[in-house]
Amino acid sequence: MKQYFLYILLMMYTIGVKAQHVHVYNAENKNALENVFISDIKSLVNTITDKYGRADIAPFASSTSISFSLIGYKSVNYSFDELFQMKFQIALEVESLELEQVVVSASRWNQSSRDIPSKIISLNPSDFAFNNPQTAADLLGHSGKVFIQKSQQGGGSPMIRGFSANRLIYAVDGVRMNTAIFRSGNIQNVISLDAFATESAEVLFGPGSVIYGSDAIGGVMAFQTLTPRLSTNTGQTIVSGKAVARYSTANEEKTGHFDINFGGQKLASVTSVSYNNFGDLRMGSNGPDDYLKLFIVERQGDHDVSLSNPDSLVQAPSGYSQYNITQKIRFQLNDDWDIQYGLHISESSKNPRYDRHLRLRNGLPRYGEFDYGPQTWSMNHLKITHREKSGLYDQGTLRLAFQKFGESRIDRDLNELDRQIQTESVDAWSVNLDLIKSYPDHKKLLYGLEFVTNDVTSTGSYQNSVTGKSKDGPSRYPMATWSSYGAYINYQQTLSEQWSIHTGLRYNQIALHAIYDTTFFPLPFTESSINQGAFTGSLGIVFRPQTSLSVHANLATGFRAPNVDDTGKVFDSAVRTVTIPNKEIKAEFAYNAELGFIKVFGDRIKIDLTGYYTLLKNAMVRRPFTLNGQDSINYKGELSQVLAVQNAAEAVVYGIQAGINIKLFAGLSFRSDYNVQVGEEELDNKSISPSRHAAPAFGMSVITFQKGKWHIELNSQYSTGRTFKELPAEEQGKPELYAKDSENKPFSPSWQIYTIRTQYQFNNKLSATLAVENLTDQRYRPYSSGLAGPGRNALVSALVKF
Repeated sequence: MKQYFLYILLMMYTIGVKAQHVHVYNAENKNALENVFISDIKSLVNTITDKYGRADIAPFASSTSISFSLIGYKSVNYSFDELFQMKFQIALEVESLELEQVVVSASRWNQSSRDIPSKIISLNPSDFAFNNPQTAADLLGHSGKVFIQKSQQGGGSPMIRGFSANRLIYAVDGVRMNTAIFRSGNIQNVISLDAFATESAEVLFGPGSVIYGSDAIGGVMAFQTLTPRLSTNTGQTIVSGKAVARYSTANEEKTGHFDINFGGQKLASVTSVSYNNFGDLRMGSNGPDDYLKLFIVERQGDHDVSLSNPDSLVQAPSGYSQYNITQKIRFQLNDDWDIQYGLHISESSKNPRYDRHLRLRNGLPRYGEFDYGPQTWSMNHLKITHREKSGLYDQGTLRLAFQKFGESRIDRDLNELDRQIQTESVDAWSVNLDLIKSYPDHKKLLYGLEFVTNDVTSTGSYQNSVTGKSKDGPSRYPMATWSSYGAYINYQQTLSEQWSIHTGLRYNQIALHAIYDTTFFPLPFTESSINQGAFTGSLGIVFRPQTSLSVHANLATGFRAPNVDDTGKVFDSAVRTVTIPNKEIKAEFAYNAELGFIKVFGDRIKIDLTGYYTLLKNAMVRRPFTLNGQDSINYKGELSQVLAVQNAAEAVVYGIQAGINIKLFAGLSFRSDYNVQVGEEELDNKSISPSRHAAPAFGMSVITFQKGKWHIELNSQYSTGRTFKELPAEEQGKPELYAKDSENKPFSPSWQIYTIRTQYQFNNKLSATLAVENLTDQRYRPYSSGLAGPGRNALVSALVKF
């Protein structure tokens, strides 16, 4: 009789597994927890809870260790049998402090950050909803670990460990966003991403070339967009989503967002739409007078007239608008096959290049116009994931993507009749195959292939500002094709409870072919080709002598291959200089060493400290050059020194990233991050200059109170300054960006601002946020930026979930 009873119980258990749901909730207030990451690292199965805190965990039926993780809560692990005994009800406690944190995108595979021998941070939707970043660049800046430079309001160029622009990787849903025209100067492409449609964001610090190939020298920024959610209830379609409205006073921002998810058991869809409208940005009233915008240029009839700015605190022109659309469809054939298609569309309005509107010539504004045309980006992305215990892999992911980038520059000197228009378009195709295989004794092999090709189209014209008629003009780039072919392998092994080792190797081949139009510039060549290969590798260890202590060490190399911007661009990089093409450059290589530790004291205090050293060899830098034997040419009416990008330098960057997190009492906590980076670059005369993209020391300190329905935060962001002698040589030639010292030389002052932010959760569906940023109305301009930061800014936002 007893055996018969056990047999019936087993049958009921097996039937239940076919559609077994787990319910995850907050242990304190019993509220359902959305976006809890449920995973079995061994079997590579994972899922996420829906807005009701539910998820189907039938695929985990054979799992002996199922992890439940959500940032801000203590992670827990149970076997499937234990979940059965608990009736599949999981209560997560608000974390005190711990080491483990789940990372989704930055390393391409779902794994705990405790197993990665590099510094990595993760941001989630609750961070976005509370901080209300206006752009994806601001989203990164709010972390306190990434420095953001802005040449104009419609921009934001991250600086990470002394590197920026095309020495960093941007990845969206695992797809490389970098193109062949990403420049070494500051770039603004990150604003094409929609912060509202971002499910998570991770930053991997240091070289990531083994996984991502060229450009991954300073770090990797990986964004995961909204994933369509399937229904966990048999025969029932779920409908969920959110709507956001926001207003800010400093730039009269008006923002709206709406997303909706329809989910069946096998088919799901998510649609997201956002619109932002930003007026001219107002700076603070307390700070250097050098930042005041004293003049504006107004077109009166056929002439440009320089007028006094009615309000010198208003940075005119700097306003712009933007919309983003995301549409994703998911089809889960069964537990082994998952297919997702995503469409992303982003377009901005004309975007004034504010820093160029600060330039003077003969005591008058240099430009009558200087704008970026609409910045457009679209991506079609097909992702196919297959799980199968085969000889080759346990899980494989194929990503096919097509991206189209569009940008343009429109400039006209003061009272010149013709405006110059240069338009660029890049068609970017990519294929990624990533495979993972687990072996006994905690061994893993991750390997894959990558193919990327970019077709660059560049045109130029002169347009009569009165009649509107156009004629041919010089393009910014040649017509070109840039391709990358790569293969990588990564081996990981957990040697014991304390030790794990990671090693990787990648080979990359880069090909570039360009055709130049010599109609406007007498270049000594009409074609150029580059075909180069590069090996990169990494070796890292993680040592966990205690559950409260983790130490990691990592040696890694990275590389950046010449792209079309390096080899073929013609532009004015600074006053009275012009950069011309150079077809003889080769790849640059970075060699990085990193050592870091995380220590938790009594689950109340957490200290995070990482030191690093990076040597950049064969660095591609702008140096004096000649064109047909001449070291200067007439460019845009001025005698300009000829420059070209060359392999002419070495650079060194070293620094420390430090953080502390303290859980005080009764919902009160404190955290602080401080980043010191020192960069040195060799000049053409063999002297040493500070590196341009090694920002001054910066950081952020935050006091947070969270209790019941209230979430209150007081934070301070700050940066040290740079004297004239401490400025890079290149920056010393841009006086319009900086304040003036007692000798009338440019320098970058230190600054500090305070912000108070409050969020009230009326219920599970409705919340409101009120913030006052830059409380003391400081007038500040972050290092290397042309745009001053916003003055005192009142922000109000409402979020509705359904």
